[in-house]
Formats: sequence, structure tokens, C-alpha cells
Amino acid sequence: MIVTVTLNAALDRTLTVPNFQAGFRHRASESLTLPGGKGVNIARALKSLGQPVIATGLAGGKTGIRIVEDLTAEGILNDFVRIRGESRTSTAIIDPTSNTQTELNEYGPVVTARELHAFMEKFTYIAKGADVVIIAGSLPRKVKDSFYKEIIGALAATDALTVLDTAGEPLRMAIKANPGLVSPNIFEAEALVGHEFSEDEDTLHAAVQLSRMGAGSAIITHPGGCFAYLDDGEGSQKTYTVQIPPQDPISTVGSGDAFLAGYVSARVSGKSESECLRYAVACGAANTQKYGAGVFDVHDVKRFITKTKVEEVDLASTA
Repeated sequence: MIVTVTLNAALDRTLTVPNFQAGFRHRASESLTLPGGKGVNIARALKSLGQPVIATGLAGGKTGIRIVEDLTAEGILNDFVRIRGESRTSTAIIDPTSNTQTELNEYGPVVTARELHAFMEKFTYIAKGADVVIIAGSLPRKVKDSFYKEIIGALAATDALTVLDTAGEPLRMAIKANPGLVSPNIFEAEALVGHEFSEDEDTLHAAVQLSRMGAGSAIITHPGGCFAYLDDGEGSQKTYTVQIPPQDPISTVGSGDAFLAGYVSARVSGKSESECLRYAVACGAANTQKYGAGVFDVHDVKRFITKTKVEEVDLASTA
């Protein structure tokens, strides 16, 4: 069983607005509303890939009720803690004429200490039987930056693989709790290590640095693929570059979430490291061909797998 954690769940709206310009009145040609937040998106993608998954987190107000009801309607097993604050709504405006994407994300509700305690009680119960726990997304307002670190610490006595996908100070603090895998995008990784990457080798060395900061393995994503440092925990460490040719995206919302779902799905299915990375990039690319985060056609995944190139790199030779 895979458990995803979404503390800042959202109702995500995707609007298609040709020739979008700020300050003008527009009419959307298409719209799609789905439960969201990174962990929810990952759960949706995992379900599409045939993996058993349960989504948990916090949901509040009328928006929270709809998030839970819509997840249930999608057939995604879920068990959220209800809170008093109103869950957020996020909006993505897609302009197909200019191939641009504008995102408007609310901060989310204020969460009380009592509500966080209720979540931890539920979470530790759900996570007892988990093979993988994926902690993803931003924290709601008034929640300490160290909260993800506390969640990972609560899993220390279990055999579950902990996967972390967040940014900023929550990532900086949580990585010290030794998650099994972190998966920031390239900008988040630059912020964490404290410098920009000018070459591929810089990004590969940064992935190694993230591991030394506390993560078991690190995958740094970018629009054309990823850079990975994978440690199997038994003395074997390998670095990889993964590339896919440029695609014509319909929407990139949730591509990183589909990527991570693909990697975890392949890993729990027993695929090799290189195949896990290939599958992840293919899932992320397939997500760009549909509206909606974590939404893709498995036939697109299969098509993109054949286009994805995985190369193992000897960092010593690039030093």
C-alpha cells in the first residue's frame, strides 16, 4: 500500500483561455475542476497506474467536503482529517495560442495544534501497513516548517520508504530527518544547495549533495527529464541523466506529480533503477498531453517510454 500526504489540499480549476491578457474580460473555452494538492495528484496518477493507494491529509469547509466527495467519486481511497478552516482553491489559466500558463494559488487554511494532533493520530495508524509514504506539497498557514520533519521522524521505526516532495524551509528541515528519497525541481534544488546550476554536472553533483544533507536518494527534475543520485542502502550508489525530446504540451500542471507517481509505481513493481527513471519521465511527459494534474493516458506513457533516454554517469570522470 502507498500512502500520500496532502496537508494543503485544494480544489484545482484549469481554465483554457485563448489570447489571455491581464486586465481584460475573457470567456474560458474549456474548464476542468479536480481535487488537488501534490499528494492528491500523485494518488490520482498512482491509481491510473494500477497501484493501491490511500490519500490522507487535511480538508476543511465546503471546499474540503467537495475535495473528499470528488476523490471518492474518482474511486481514490481517502481518509482526511476534517478541519474548521476552508481548504484552498487554485486556478491555472492555459492560453493555447501563446502556449503560456498562469497559476493563481491560495495560501490555504490556518490549522490548529489540535487539528494537527488529530492528523498525526490518523496518519500513524494508516501508515502502519504502508510500503511507501509520499509527503508532498506546501504546508498550510501557521503550521511549523518542521512539521514534515516530524512526520518523517514518526516513520523511522517502520519499513516504509519515505518520499518527500516539497520546497523551501520545510524541505531544508525535513531532509535532516533522512527521507528515503527527495524529488525537488531544479529551481527548488538550487535554492536548497545555495547556487545556480550552469551545467548538467552541477545538477548531478547537487543531487549527491542532497543525499549528503540527509536524503537517501535524490532526483532533480526539469522539463526535459531529470538528474538522479540513487543509493540502494546496501553500498551501491549510481548517478543518471534522463532526457526526453521536447513535446508540445497542452498543460504542464501536475507533471512533476505524475513523474513521482511513475517512479514510485515502477519501484514497487520491482523494476530496475534505470527503468524506474524512464517510466517516471514518460509519466511526466504523458501528463502534459492532458488537462488536469495527475491525468494521463497510459498509452501515452508507453509511447513516451520508447523516446526516453537513460544514461548512467560516472561523476568521477566529470570532476
